[in-house]
Amino acid sequence: MFVKEKVERMKSGYSAYAESPEMASLLKKEISKLKLRVYEDVTEIGSWFIPEISEDQEIKRQPKTPL
Repeated sequence: MFVKEKVERMKSGYSAYAESPEMASLLKKEISKLKLRVYEDVTEIGSWFIPEISEDQEIKRQPKTPL
């Protein structure tokens, strides 16, 4: 999955996974540009970017599509 697709998923309220430090760096740049509020969970095998939602925000999730 490419950076823009991962960012779009985060904007829809879904978490995104970066499997490498390079991907994490690219995601951080996009997150910063868009001023998204996310929590980054760094593990030994990659990083998870989890959207932070305030109580007054409502996320409209897209219907799941088959893989």
